[in-house]
Amino acid sequence: MSEIENDSVFPLPKRGLGCMSLPESYFDAEKIIHAAIDSGINLFDTADLYQKGQNEKNIGRAIQSKRTQLILASKVGNEWNADGIAWSWNPRKEYILKAVEESLRRLRTDYLDLYQLHGGTIEDPWEESLEAFDILKSQGKIRAFGISSIRPNVIRKVMAMNPPATIMMQYSPLDRRPEEEIFPLLEKTSTRVLVRGAFAKGMLIDKPVSDFLDFPSEKVAEIKAEIRKFEFSPEAVLIRFGLIEKAVSSLIIGASSVEQIAKLQKGIEESEKITVALIHEMKSKFTPNRYQDHR
Repeated sequence: MSEIENDSVFPLPKRGLGCMSLPESYFDAEKIIHAAIDSGINLFDTADLYQKGQNEKNIGRAIQSKRTQLILASKVGNEWNADGIAWSWNPRKEYILKAVEESLRRLRTDYLDLYQLHGGTIEDPWEESLEAFDILKSQGKIRAFGISSIRPNVIRKVMAMNPPATIMMQYSPLDRRPEEEIFPLLEKTSTRVLVRGAFAKGMLIDKPVSDFLDFPSEKVAEIKAEIRKFEFSPEAVLIRFGLIEKAVSSLIIGASSVEQIAKLQKGIEESEKITVALIHEMKSKFTPNRYQDHR
């Protein structure tokens, strides 16, 4: 199995590849996956929802010879409807125990390092969802479990019931909501945050700006301009921005080309030269947004 400890500690690398953006074509996806591995990335995050399972199939095929050297994470909870057009939320124990078998088959492995519930509401049957993950751990089919949630009320509830190894949530200069309550809560525990959306859909890198949460496009452009004032690449600044938080263990960053992997690797190396003081200076210039719902 991968070189990680039990889920009470569960150290993870600082960066991982978010696989949602991988091409559906196996040969195109394989090039990106292998480029990521060659660059030193060994954490891969996918979900059974992505490309109706094709994403998992491509990853499983591409990493088969290197499986024991990698940390493999997937997600569950979104069940495709019979028409194959839409999906429904299903956090039930019976479904989780069934879905993991399909993910393991597609990924060509007999265990997952991390299995995450792909969402959740306060009304969900958390007792049976968490029981399902405990069963899978006892069976050796998963090393640890996590959840993907930005909702403070959900996070508080799960932390009180059965603290997960990880919680995936969005965090960037355009979404600083976790700073208010969730980061301070989690940094006192062994549960660690996997950050998604660090580049804000690419808007803080090279994509056109638009409204984002409660920020109008003009404010997004102002924050983007501030990031570009530094002598470092936007990728480097945003990577450092996420990783200075004590509660954060890893950034999960997507890539849809080999060229993006190269830029990501360059940004990772460059980010190590950026001081914490510089990030705090940038933060001080903008008022962080706050959670309005699900408090």
